[in-house]
Amino acid sequence: MKCLILAAGYATRLYPLTENFPKPLLKVGEKTILDWLIDDIDGAGLVDEYVVISNHKFAGHFTEWAAGKSVRITVVDDGTETNGTRLGAVCDIRFAIDTLGLDDDMLVIAGDNVLDFSLQKFVRYANSRQTSCIMRYFEADPKRLTRCGVVEVAPDDRVLGMEEKPAHPKSNWCCPPFYYYTRADASLVSKGIAAGCGTDAPGSYIAWLSTQVPVYAMEMPGRRYDIGNLESYRQVCAEYQGIGD
Repeated sequence: MKCLILAAGYATRLYPLTENFPKPLLKVGEKTILDWLIDDIDGAGLVDEYVVISNHKFAGHFTEWAAGKSVRITVVDDGTETNGTRLGAVCDIRFAIDTLGLDDDMLVIAGDNVLDFSLQKFVRYANSRQTSCIMRYFEADPKRLTRCGVVEVAPDDRVLGMEEKPAHPKSNWCCPPFYYYTRADASLVSKGIAAGCGTDAPGSYIAWLSTQVPVYAMEMPGRRYDIGNLESYRQVCAEYQGIGD
């Protein structure tokens, strides 16, 4: 399968740290955020290519970083240069699929997440389901729910409905930015966009897809560290103990 890494954002809330440097290449401990993610995922032995989707402003940073890696990494430049002209996550996914002619199962993840668990568990879960899959975690704070993708699930993990940033959340299950598309479902991204699915938040495509085909949601087996501003980045650096322990 391919692993698409969404890294075309501008991380304006982390300025000045990310004004001229991409957030996914910030270090947490001894490695960059991207290195933590890729080193973990690669242990499952199921990904044959990593595709980093960058904006034009930061593409050179990612290309330089990728040059020394032992795994196959392709950097795709979406051509945007400002936060105001960004394509949005779903359009970036379509751009990478079309640019590279991708026709495979896909793990799609945000490139700025720090985790205390292994994503291999999710990859194997999705591989065993043989359907498109997402992850979910319980969120008790109603204000946070309105800023997330909120998913309703059946007892067997099947997604019953999903909504990005709902004014009135229908459950306490949030969907973090980790998705698995089957080959067939990855080919429907353009159809989803044409049908009116949102394009800014990556979960918008899954929200539409779950109305078309079966999608399942695995409960997240650990914690996701949200790096949204300078304070939270410093806190993660101070507290972080390692991935997949």
